[in-house]
This record gives sequence, C-alpha cells and structure tokens, in this order.
Amino acid sequence: MMPDIKINFLAIAVAVVANFILGFVWYTPLFGKIWGREMGFDMEKKPPTSVLIKGMLIMVIGNFLMAWVFAHNLAVWNPVTWGLAPSEIPPAGFALSAAFFTWLGFYLPIDLNTVAWEMKSWKLFLINTVYHLLTLIIAAFIILMM
Repeated sequence: MMPDIKINFLAIAVAVVANFILGFVWYTPLFGKIWGREMGFDMEKKPPTSVLIKGMLIMVIGNFLMAWVFAHNLAVWNPVTWGLAPSEIPPAGFALSAAFFTWLGFYLPIDLNTVAWEMKSWKLFLINTVYHLLTLIIAAFIILMM
C-alpha cells in the first residue's frame, strides 16, 4: 500500500509567517539583548541593513524547509495517510507529541553540541532550544489544524 501524502502549502506558508514573527519577537524584544551578549555581539553597534535582510531571507528559507519537511513527517505518521482508521489521539496531542519528539531527537542534540563543542553558554542554549521547540509546536498546530 502506498501512502497518500497530501501537503497543504497554505498551512506551510502560514507556519513560515508565524515562525518568522515568533523569531522576531523572541530574538528582539524578549531575548535580543541577552542573546546578543551571549553571542559576543557589540550591542552598541547596529548591523548593516544588508546583513539584516540577508539574515531574514535565510530565516524564511529555513522556516520553509522546516515546515515543509515537518508536514511530510506529520503526514507519514498519520494512519489516514496509509488508508487506516484515524488515530484516537486528538490532533492537539498528536501535534505536541510530534513537535516534542522531533525537537528531542533532532534539535536538542544539535543545541547541546553548541555548548559542548562551540563553548556557548547554557543561557544561550536555553534561549535557542526553547525557541526551536516553540517553532515546531507552532508549525505542528498550524499544519494539523488547517
């Protein structure tokens, strides 16, 4: 039996925009100063506009790739994709579970390596890894609810 994977590109676009907004809020008013200090940036010096635009474009591409691949993963783990009866797990539980286990297996180890090998602080680790978990939760809810 072949899976019937359906990808909702509107949901992916909404997840990209939502996570772009989260990234702006997370790394600007909420934790921008702490994050910048922990990264070793001169907080008195504003980066050139070209650097900001390049960073935003790369962030949008990264958000798209994460949401698109995550949508495929969510579809593959959905029994309906395989012609089976729907899962008894409510969509919110499935979204949280998928986001948590994806974070635990793919994001958390890389974030831990920044502490182990790049000598980044635990404070920076927490800022970044909680952000990564939240991006997955947001994407999962949007993809599964749309």
